[in-house]
Amino acid sequence: MSVQAFKPSRVVLLGARGFIASTLRKQLQSASIEVLALGSQELDLLSPHASSSLAFQLRPDDSLVMLSAITPDKGRDTAAFMNNLTMMQNVCTAIEQQPVSHLVYFSSDAVYGLKDGVVSEASPVGPQDLYGAMHLSRELMARALTGIPTAILRVTMVYGPGDTHSSYGPNRFFRAVEKDQKITLFGGGEELRDHIHVEDVAALTVNCLHDKFTGLLNIATGVSTSFYEAAKLVAQQFEGVEVVITPRANLITYRHYDISKLIKTFSRFRFTSLSNGISSYRKNSQEVFNGRS
Repeated sequence: MSVQAFKPSRVVLLGARGFIASTLRKQLQSASIEVLALGSQELDLLSPHASSSLAFQLRPDDSLVMLSAITPDKGRDTAAFMNNLTMMQNVCTAIEQQPVSHLVYFSSDAVYGLKDGVVSEASPVGPQDLYGAMHLSRELMARALTGIPTAILRVTMVYGPGDTHSSYGPNRFFRAVEKDQKITLFGGGEELRDHIHVEDVAALTVNCLHDKFTGLLNIATGVSTSFYEAAKLVAQQFEGVEVVITPRANLITYRHYDISKLIKTFSRFRFTSLSNGISSYRKNSQEVFNGRS
């Protein structure tokens, strides 16, 4: 559900130097919304005093956006899993000490696992790795907070300038061009995935904050594209870039989203197409590629 005509007094961003958070911060500031940006340098969520330190900085009218996490590129083991839970425990303890007006938790579509078929908010969860299990656990921790309006955003594959994770898809393909002047796919790149531009993710989050949205929402475009097609779109931004197909080592999986709930919630929102998003990515990353064409 959502409640109309709410403007956050202040938004507190946890994980403020991350990929999505950096873009979100710019959009919030453009909308003249006050932002308290807390990265690990300002607040170490694994420190023994993290909860009291955060509680001291929170205000009752704050909207808190939790983006801080150890991502798979930084660690996939049990230690990363436990540290992520500790971070969330400290955030929840801080909110219990100083309640806020609204909590937005950034989760992942990894909670669904990799199952073929159409995914909606009603789909059963079934994480297949510790990263997905971590996000599902943190969702439950957020929902257990008493009296705190909470939004859970399950985000699919995000791409765009400023990516810090080099996740498989457009982000890694651009880096591959920079390094090798070619893009090497897993198999033929047949898998279908929903790729969403980081600016769209940030804009939808701003909408959630303005409307004080509560509940669960998948953040996806509803359009699935193969990795091969995404690679071709990236290659077309340059001259002489080859897309290389390799022998397949894993089963082909597909992912489609039913975004009916998102469309109903934010009926005026318009997504950036993958082709336009990749063209924009290229234009905004000229310095990365040293003017290469």
